[in-house]
Amino acid sequence: MVWLRTWLIGIKSLAVHPMRSLLTVLGIFIGVASVIWLVAIGEGISQEAQRQIEGLGADNIIVRSIKPLNPTEQDSSSFILPYGLLRQDYDRLVETIPTIHSALPIREMRRQVRYADRIADARVVGCTPEYAEVTRLEVNRGRFIEPIDLDNQQNLCVLAAKLAEQLFPYENPLGRRVFLMDHEDYYTVVGVLKPRTATAAIGGSLEAQDFSYDIYMPITTVRNRIGDTVVQRRGGSREGEHIELNQITLRVQDVKFVERTAKLVEETLEPYHGKTQDVAVVVPLELLRQAETTRIMFMVFMGLIAAISLLVGGIGIMNIMLATVTERTREIGIRRALGACRRDILWQFLVETVVLSVVGGVTGILVGYACPLAIDLLRWFMENFLPPHIIASLPDVVRNVQPVILAWSVVGAFLISVFIGVAFGIYPAFRAAQMDPIEALRHE
Repeated sequence: MVWLRTWLIGIKSLAVHPMRSLLTVLGIFIGVASVIWLVAIGEGISQEAQRQIEGLGADNIIVRSIKPLNPTEQDSSSFILPYGLLRQDYDRLVETIPTIHSALPIREMRRQVRYADRIADARVVGCTPEYAEVTRLEVNRGRFIEPIDLDNQQNLCVLAAKLAEQLFPYENPLGRRVFLMDHEDYYTVVGVLKPRTATAAIGGSLEAQDFSYDIYMPITTVRNRIGDTVVQRRGGSREGEHIELNQITLRVQDVKFVERTAKLVEETLEPYHGKTQDVAVVVPLELLRQAETTRIMFMVFMGLIAAISLLVGGIGIMNIMLATVTERTREIGIRRALGACRRDILWQFLVETVVLSVVGGVTGILVGYACPLAIDLLRWFMENFLPPHIIASLPDVVRNVQPVILAWSVVGAFLISVFIGVAFGIYPAFRAAQMDPIEALRHE
């Protein structure tokens, strides 16, 4: 009953001055709502940035075939040099490493492609349907390689945008047949891709890659129609290479597993390629560091904003409560004269600060959950009232941000608001409790 009476007295005291109480609640409310909003917007921007970084290949491990500097396994009677990744290596990696989400075998070679009297130098890429997703290729017309194409091993291909433009400047490529020189075979065009900007080299991790003049075929078709052996004639001599796979791109379940998985890949391939040194495992370290730096940057930034916002709310509570103590000095003296002890006075003022903090925190949470709606309204306003060139100048990560409300931000902001309310209310409550009752009764 004593606790209930203390709470009722505290709430009644706040109700006597509704405007002052409302302004105090407003400080906590703004602090909590701003924390939730900023964390939600920051998380949305962070996730979009992470997706863009992962789009560059931060969650990929690239295993490539490299030509050995001192080949030791080449038969002296043959001009064919076998080296690089094997299809058995692909099976070993997929079957033995649990953190691999998907694996993409790739066979590449340079060839000339002809249609009518037009000839273009192209990179022939034998791949699987997942290649388009991993490399962020988008189909403009037709389709990309499908699983049934791998089974049928048909002579079909998909052209990159610039290659299609060079071979077919005035007609639709779909259904046409291009001639792959050196192999004297025709391949039917089933799709044309949208333009894809070349990826820049990133430090020592990833090489630059140009997708403009690629011709994509089912990897089974490349194996059976073209084969694993490539022969080049130079002057009066011949040089040949026997390569089953040029590259295996491994996608890991999470970016944090990349380096650990890369070590497992190296250990798995070491018994089979350790002597020849014809395989290299490439990890996008710079991208991983950039992703980690971006995440830490947002965490620090949001932490500072949260601290400042709630600190301002706490100062507001202390300011109001100190003014309240001065204004209610005579009331405190009367309560002390009637038998209230210092602890009762202390708890009365602490109850008031807790009520203010809780009400401010709850209203802040309610408004915080309206963040996605507010962002949608802001985006609508920008699209309808701002000049298009201003909107176009904004980064994609800002224009397309989708706030992500995190549960920990809601719970954390509420608990911190209550803690700050109590912490900043202790001094005014303690000051009220330490008043001499006789001096308090004399106060005018």
